[in-house]
Amino acid sequence: MAAIATVEHVVLFKVRDSTDPSKVDVMVSNLRSLVSLDIAIHLAAGPVLRHRSAAASAAGFTHLLHSRYSSKADLAAYSVHPAHVAVVKEHVLPICDDIMAVDWIAELDGPAAPSTGSAVRLTLAKPKEGAAAELAQTLTEAKSFAPAAVTQLSYGENFSPARAKGYDVGFLAVFPSLEELDALDAGEKDLLESVKEKVRPLLESVIVVDAVVPPPPAASL
Repeated sequence: MAAIATVEHVVLFKVRDSTDPSKVDVMVSNLRSLVSLDIAIHLAAGPVLRHRSAAASAAGFTHLLHSRYSSKADLAAYSVHPAHVAVVKEHVLPICDDIMAVDWIAELDGPAAPSTGSAVRLTLAKPKEGAAAELAQTLTEAKSFAPAAVTQLSYGENFSPARAKGYDVGFLAVFPSLEELDALDAGEKDLLESVKEKVRPLLESVIVVDAVVPPPPAASL
């Protein structure tokens, strides 16, 4: 299957510690319901499972929304759609202390929507000044020796700087399951470390989080 240019949109939310769990559930449910707008070709939202970097732990993000679009125009239409604006205003902003978003264009192999139960590792990189292009090139080279457990890789330079906090490169790896991701961490340490050694000199900061793709929202009757 030929690679297809796809717009990636990821949002990290930090829900206030004192928030009633029922309000958190309502936020997640309403975010997931936005897939019904039929603008995104994939949309999933749920809790961050693990922080995998010091910057991620310090930021304390609790939830992740990951969506994909066929074009920048579709992402723009989603962003200004009244239903999306209402969800953000009524259910997100009142309970969140922090939000950041990163968008990039990726050449995707495979399905646009990862299967339910797939594990996702999201890496957001803040390159040192002038290093963004070199970092993107290094990631391109790294893709050629990605472990077999990775079913899909997506990466690119952010094109929406307003809410990205300087994190200019996004990288997303999809695994068949959380067990496969854990096995990679345990069994491919040398390979992972070799990649880290190449990119570490280019980075000022990196946020790494893990999440699991939830089931699609139940259809309304």
